[in-house]
Amino acid sequence: MKKLYIDAIKNNLFVKIMLVFAVIIVCATATLAYFTVDYMSQSVADNELEKQKMSMERVNQQLAGKAHVVQQQVQDIYRDPSFSYSLSYLLKHSFSEYMNFKMDSYYNNLGSGVDDLDFFKKMIENDVDIANMLLFSSEKQFLYMFGQSNLTKLYQTQASKSYVPDAMALESSVVSTPNPWVRRTIGQWDDKLFSVRVHINEVGTLSNVGQLLVFFQADALKTALASEGRDRRGNILILSGDGQVIFDSSDRYYGKLYPYVDKIKSVDSIALLEEESYISMLPSSSLGYTVFGIMPKREVEAIYAPMKNAVIAASFAFILITISIPSFVVFNFSRRTNRIIRSMRRVETGDLTIRIVDEKEDEIGQLSQGFNKMLDELSRHIDRVYVAELKQKHTEFAALQARINPHFLYNTLEVIRMRALSHGAADVSEMIYSLAVLFKSFVQQQTVVTMEEELENCRLYLELFRIRYKDRFAYFIACDPELKDRMMIKMSLQPIVENYIVHGLRSEEEDNLIKVTATLENDMVTIVAEDNGTGISKERLEQIKRSLGKYTVQEQEDSLGLRSVKERLELIYGKDGRFDIESVQGKGTKIIFSFPALRKGEMENVPRISSR
Repeated sequence: MKKLYIDAIKNNLFVKIMLVFAVIIVCATATLAYFTVDYMSQSVADNELEKQKMSMERVNQQLAGKAHVVQQQVQDIYRDPSFSYSLSYLLKHSFSEYMNFKMDSYYNNLGSGVDDLDFFKKMIENDVDIANMLLFSSEKQFLYMFGQSNLTKLYQTQASKSYVPDAMALESSVVSTPNPWVRRTIGQWDDKLFSVRVHINEVGTLSNVGQLLVFFQADALKTALASEGRDRRGNILILSGDGQVIFDSSDRYYGKLYPYVDKIKSVDSIALLEEESYISMLPSSSLGYTVFGIMPKREVEAIYAPMKNAVIAASFAFILITISIPSFVVFNFSRRTNRIIRSMRRVETGDLTIRIVDEKEDEIGQLSQGFNKMLDELSRHIDRVYVAELKQKHTEFAALQARINPHFLYNTLEVIRMRALSHGAADVSEMIYSLAVLFKSFVQQQTVVTMEEELENCRLYLELFRIRYKDRFAYFIACDPELKDRMMIKMSLQPIVENYIVHGLRSEEEDNLIKVTATLENDMVTIVAEDNGTGISKERLEQIKRSLGKYTVQEQEDSLGLRSVKERLELIYGKDGRFDIESVQGKGTKIIFSFPALRKGEMENVPRISSR
């Protein structure tokens, strides 16, 4: 999976461009589609809520009209003094006393000419939506009921026998649900009723003598919705101040307290009732009720669902088209550039015969033609220059090695001679043995050896001087096990340790130490030779660094070994061969050089230089 990611995405510029382009197109289209759907859904919701508010207005007008008619009828009573007096007499006396009063008034020609009870009977006859009309006497505590089909009945509701007086004495809004005690008294249990209450006052004293209760059929309010001429969505509720259901267009909540009264009265436009719904509210403070519109979100979503699906389908089609066409063009360019990359990799392996066939004249075609011309020119350049330069490098390398060997032999033999003159000890044989092994290695016709061989030669050389100086000199050599079969330039360590022995060793001290370590990191070998010798002054160090790689006959011999190592690194490895020197006078010197960690078979790609 990781390799697939690297090959298909990480190292493929065209794929990354298309992925970025696709992400931008998808995000932009999705955002546009989201806001489009959101705008359409909000528009549909606002339209449906507006229609529902119009229905609420009509229902409210219908209900307020019923209440206004009842209030107007009572006002008409007050306009007729004799009628008003007669009605007050009825509510302040017993029914038998009222009948005697009416007969006396008739004989004395004092009657209004209108029977009080006939007036209420005509009211109920003129409005088929009235289920019951009730006159209640506050003083005599009787309840006179008028019903359809001229049904009338008198109920004695004294406080000692009934709760009706207490219920009628309670403050109540003009429009509400029928009082349950009144229902029980008259035997009216139809849940689909609402009550309009109007107080009746005596004209002279303005004291309350009774009340008029009118029970209307709640279904009468549906006539306001029937005129809409469309399929009505949502539900319309009319609730009293205490949450009782006055009207319910769904016919589900009559006769009980609305279960979501606390949620529906909140100021939020959306509430979670049986399902998440939009809430509209139209209060009527003067009549004591509130009209609510409830529109389930599910019903609104069902309206704009086809438009939403159309927008999503169009978005998918747009994304598919806008990505497919550029992808075809981009992947065509990718195929042509991959052809160039494959050709370049073949050139890296040394195949200069490869050519790219691309007849188009666009940028990729021009790049292919330029690549072909470059290979032609490179082939000619190699034939003309490279072979001559390689021969020159071989000659320079042989000359460097020729100067190194006599210099080394002279110093080594001088050490042995001084040891023999001053002592004549048996350990001279051991020194001669080490020298013999070194000679055997030096005379072999090789340019590069394994790191294990070179480190062993370095150890033998240092062993000569450990015997020479005994307890005053020690050395330490460390190498990663993985590096033993890696190849390095022959005699690249000897000049460095020789430079220390000749110029840095403090012969009068007993703690002389040189450490040689070889490590592997990122396929590069790093060798560090660090000593605690006399070191190099800052001025001399700068002079040596400037002279490295700029050999002249007049250059001092003490930097010959270092320069030879640096030049051979550059000759063999080019820019991959690195060399550096650090030193502090009186504290020691550190020499660091690095080169590619190549095995014997891999050295075939590096120019070999044979010493002659």
